[in-house]
Amino acid sequence: MNSTLTPKANPSTFEASDDEELDIGRYLEVLQANKWLIAAITLVVFAGGFIYAFLERPVYEANLVIQVEDAEGGGKGILNEAGGLVDVKAPASAEMEIIRSRMIATQAAEAAKIFVASSPRYVPYIGGWMARRSTGLSDPGFLGFGGYVSGQERINVSTFNVPEALDGALFTVTAKGDGQYVLSGPGLKEPVAGTVGTPLKTASAQGPIELKLDELAGKPGAEFNVQALPKLPTIIGLQNSLSVYERGKASGIINVSRQDVDPYRLTRVLNAVGSEYVRQNVERKAAEAQKTLAFLDVQLPQFKKQLEASEDVYNRYRNQKGTVDFSQEASLALTQSVDRQTKLLEAQQRRRELEARFTSAHPLVQTLDAQIGALKADMAEIQQRIKSLPEAQQEAVRMERDVKVNTELYQSLLNNALQLRLVKEGKVGNVRVLDEAILPLYPIKPNRNVIIAAALALGLFLGIVAAFLRNAFVERRIRDPHEVEANSGLPVFSSIPVSSNQDAIAKRRLSGATGVRLLAIEHPDDPAVESLRSLRTAMQFAMLESSNNRVLITGPTPGVGKSFVSANFAALMASAGRRTLLIDADLRRGHTHQYLGLQRHGGLSELIAGSLTIQQTVHRQVVQNLDFLATGQLPPNPAELLVSESFKTTLERLSEQYDLVVIDTPPVLVAADTSTVAAHTGTVLLVARADLSTMGEIKESTRRLAMSGKSATGVLLNAMNLGRRSLAASKYGRYRYTHYNYESILPEEQ
Repeated sequence: MNSTLTPKANPSTFEASDDEELDIGRYLEVLQANKWLIAAITLVVFAGGFIYAFLERPVYEANLVIQVEDAEGGGKGILNEAGGLVDVKAPASAEMEIIRSRMIATQAAEAAKIFVASSPRYVPYIGGWMARRSTGLSDPGFLGFGGYVSGQERINVSTFNVPEALDGALFTVTAKGDGQYVLSGPGLKEPVAGTVGTPLKTASAQGPIELKLDELAGKPGAEFNVQALPKLPTIIGLQNSLSVYERGKASGIINVSRQDVDPYRLTRVLNAVGSEYVRQNVERKAAEAQKTLAFLDVQLPQFKKQLEASEDVYNRYRNQKGTVDFSQEASLALTQSVDRQTKLLEAQQRRRELEARFTSAHPLVQTLDAQIGALKADMAEIQQRIKSLPEAQQEAVRMERDVKVNTELYQSLLNNALQLRLVKEGKVGNVRVLDEAILPLYPIKPNRNVIIAAALALGLFLGIVAAFLRNAFVERRIRDPHEVEANSGLPVFSSIPVSSNQDAIAKRRLSGATGVRLLAIEHPDDPAVESLRSLRTAMQFAMLESSNNRVLITGPTPGVGKSFVSANFAALMASAGRRTLLIDADLRRGHTHQYLGLQRHGGLSELIAGSLTIQQTVHRQVVQNLDFLATGQLPPNPAELLVSESFKTTLERLSEQYDLVVIDTPPVLVAADTSTVAAHTGTVLLVARADLSTMGEIKESTRRLAMSGKSATGVLLNAMNLGRRSLAASKYGRYRYTHYNYESILPEEQ
């Protein structure tokens, strides 16, 4: 040809790489080899997450806010020193524990009626999702199963009392229309009819059952689940579901929140918790006020008598001595003495009250003891100053002080008794609900975007993990020549790319087309043929040291393309002017004759048996310089024929007539025939198929051949995907596979 040859691609590319690049390349190669596994796992997990995100019931959250107010005490004076008799303020942490207590949970559960669970019987898995998107009542039944619903059905149970043995048992309410229903379930011999709004009482094997429905919305046949929940687990569940914390440090503002799939039940329960907490606080304050009031009712008459007695003494003294004028120093001593004496009596009275509630080691008691000691010291100092006054003034100061102190104490007791009565009767505590729980408009979870993104990430992660586990524990397919050379020690003589032209030839052959159907003949410039030409060149040098001119081509397993390689390699050798004989020695399933448009009968098996001669069995000039010997009739004992002396003699006679004899044999791992034939050949080539054969198969094939006394000469890697760049790297560098493509000869690069 006179056309100019213009290269379109380089045959190979070498790049320097270090150990880090080697590892990265290996990792990427594993991912590439398992891309469909990774994609499948990612898709499955992603689909699961997507379905979960849309089918999972929404969860709502609501909260209420409670204020714990500072104690104001019962008034000024006796009830205020070191805290009031009623309002010894508990810290917010104590109030939070009260909110979480079983007492509050039990009362709230009763008020919110959560000891009864009732709901429509939704279609499994998707019924809830369908109901949330429905705008009306659904027709009962799903796939032939009656009762299931998927619409806006509703049921409201105000009373459902069952024997303790039936706690947790599932009962069924079936709507009958016009406010009628029937109840069925464990312990009932037959369904019991009832009417919405009217209590239903019936007997079961375990005891009486009482049911009252306030609402039932559903078409006839719609079924609803009704269940009386065990009390203690329900109460504990409510306690655990409450999230209670103080907003800010020592703020006295307590936040109570909860999550639930039913927004109406959620707000009902939270508001019940708030109401019950406030109610118990009021009742507790009233009880404390009553107790303190009883104490004051005993003390008031005594203080009144004490006041009257001091007034009588002072009045008699004034009547006898007349009015005494106090000096400035005496007036000051009187004022200070009254103040200290009043405070001392208040502190002593407060301590007597606290002794009934606390031990002497309590901080409040110890604080009062310190105050009492300080007041007594002040009183002693004031008393010394009073003694320095004239005797008349001393006596007057003492009596007037007693009157003022007793008056102030008595008045203080009266005021506090009045305030305690107000506390008792006013139903007011020191806590209040600032913000009640309101119906939430939007759910807080599931967060669909997060779930879908997490499912995608998890699927990808699991896919990658599965890929590396598969690579570690499951032998992976061969993908590039470097793997073969590095792991088997055998050279790769040729990497044969996948050919679309060969696929077209195979389709025509299967459709009944006759004649020679070889890629090397019909498409001599195909990249696969170019690779076989490189094999032809390599074999010219490899056979220089061969013991004979016979080349055996086999593979580890069926389907690697050994017959394709054998037929096209033989045709290329013949086209180079060498007299070549192609023998199909696969006496089990040989089909090389189909590549040449010939028949099987009259071939090798008859020649070995001696029923036909070489002239009668060899097809001459199938292609110029190429003769062909088919399998002949497939014998029942192929191994015995091939191990016979006649086969050896036949090979030697044929070899004398040709420059090259190419023998196509059965797969090594399928039949022992190949090892027998290999002993009579000079060169043995193993054909491996990319993405199909494994290193274990190649190693086992070479081991079996070695047992017969003949080692494999090299490997041919068939069906390489040239469009895929190898990401692996050897110590010599990274490489990829391609082919020369001359624009004037070959079609566009595949």
